[in-house]
Amino acid sequence: MTDFSVRDLPDLTGRRAIVTGATGGIGRATARALAGAGARVVLAVRDRAKGDAVAAAMPGDVEVRELDLSDLESVRKFAAGRRGDVDLLIANAGLSAPALQRTAQGFEADFGVNHLGHFALTLLLLEHLTGRVVIVSSQAERMARLDFDDLDWKRRPYRKSRAYNDSKLANLLFAAELDRRLAAAGSAVAVHAAHPGLVATDIYHHSGPRRVSDVLTGFVVRRFAQDAEQGALPTLYAAVADLPSGSFVGPSRLAHMRGAPELINRSKAARDPELAGRLWRASEQLVAIPARI
Repeated sequence: MTDFSVRDLPDLTGRRAIVTGATGGIGRATARALAGAGARVVLAVRDRAKGDAVAAAMPGDVEVRELDLSDLESVRKFAAGRRGDVDLLIANAGLSAPALQRTAQGFEADFGVNHLGHFALTLLLLEHLTGRVVIVSSQAERMARLDFDDLDWKRRPYRKSRAYNDSKLANLLFAAELDRRLAAAGSAVAVHAAHPGLVATDIYHHSGPRRVSDVLTGFVVRRFAQDAEQGALPTLYAAVADLPSGSFVGPSRLAHMRGAPELINRSKAARDPELAGRLWRASEQLVAIPARI
């Protein structure tokens, strides 16, 4: 267990960081903390106007660039516009769609944004990465079961919670396989995953009719959730701490839902190297971006 806080961030002057989903919640708190520590932070955001407003309230060297993870053309454009090496890539953006939605390329939205968008972005930036990749996942992965015969929910009846859970398992499998491949290639780039815990963010807020489960979730969030600044600590710890290869970091209290960051366990499925390799190969085909590792 650690008492890590934002005050423990090292001097990041001269380091370049990219944070996806940086206009609100955990992403905004992560970007603000990194910029406050001296990093040059790129806010990779879908809404440019919102990004500009957020950047205006942040300290330090902050740049706003458009990135829509639900559109692989936007991902390609963002990667092509990169300037210089990337010391920290924080794959933070996350979606929990209230109903079945699809990305520009037709992928189920949770899987398409949370996993495939970040998978494509990482592959396109790979040769320019010099430090660490941090992929934000969730303990919801423990309730996941990937169906490789229907990753896009085109034949199965759609289940909102299952789709989100599956995307979070995909995040952990991607982190594990990326870390393995980079190590095998002799790369010094480290890959870690982070679970923010239970955090009061917009991901729990949906318009339209509310179900009993939504009401229950709202009560739990109001009663037990921590704020975004606390929720960002596992990500920040994974970004700067001296950690074993391929670590998974989460809060230390209340079943890893609150508190200071520490190393936590992941499900048996998330530790399965064959499953990770299978997802990698399937993801390469879906995004049509060959990996160079």
